[in-house]
Amino acid sequence: MLRILVLSALMIAAPTFAGEKAIIGQTAQMSVSEVGLTYEARIDTGAGNTSIHAFDLEVEGGSAKNMKDNVGKTIWFTTENRTGESKRLSATIVKTSTVSNSQGTETRYMVSLKIGKKGDERKVKVNLRDRSHMDYKLLIGRNWLKGKYIVDVADKQLIGPVAPISIVETGLLFNTRIDTGAVENSLHAVDLKVENGVDDMEKNVGKMLFFTTENEQGKQHRVHARIVETSLIRNAQGSEIRYMVELQVGELGKEYKVKVNLRDRSKMTHKLLIGRNWLQGHYMVDVSL
Repeated sequence: MLRILVLSALMIAAPTFAGEKAIIGQTAQMSVSEVGLTYEARIDTGAGNTSIHAFDLEVEGGSAKNMKDNVGKTIWFTTENRTGESKRLSATIVKTSTVSNSQGTETRYMVSLKIGKKGDERKVKVNLRDRSHMDYKLLIGRNWLKGKYIVDVADKQLIGPVAPISIVETGLLFNTRIDTGAVENSLHAVDLKVENGVDDMEKNVGKMLFFTTENEQGKQHRVHARIVETSLIRNAQGSEIRYMVELQVGELGKEYKVKVNLRDRSKMTHKLLIGRNWLQGHYMVDVSL
């Protein structure tokens, strides 16, 4: 049946430690010194940079047509946390960041802000983007985590932000993005054909599905699997329904069955994304690996 993804609110009061690195959970209370607000932040190893909810952006003295020409200028923006507290502030634009996703690319301004547990904030580059449609108004990326934190969505073995992952049914090895910001695993899939399928995706649950997948080396395989449910995925661009199948996924020789949603990831660098439903109870993520 159709399942709407609700991001879990697993939180930790303070980090524990693994060797010299602190262990942090999939969400945490974070303070932004310059803003004077506290955010419930998503810890996201799939994101290279940290991102804060920002709107009503205004470059002081007027904006140049080319965003890169505004580097060094002062930008004013308003930010708001999950409880509705807001503040308008200014900061110097230190660089621009181009972010690619399945919807295309967008360029964002970056500023330096002090972020961390209250009283232990440290400066990091942060991109400014409208996160009004997102559950978390602050996203902590690898540039804040690297060298200092290990992300534990439950427990156990260490894995890096990118890892070679096998899917038994495909016979392929994928150069996989490990993404604690994603609830589910997602596999590149095209040319989907449902046996005796109908237009209503929900009514196709339980039927057999053919799809073609491809890894980063261009190797393809046609897969035959049963649709176990549909999943409604929400992001800043809107929402979409995807089929889910069960596949044997894991490090080579250590695969185990897990649900995977299917979508066209042809524009994405990584054709397989591993989310928390695979990591939970098995792995901690160290973005320094």
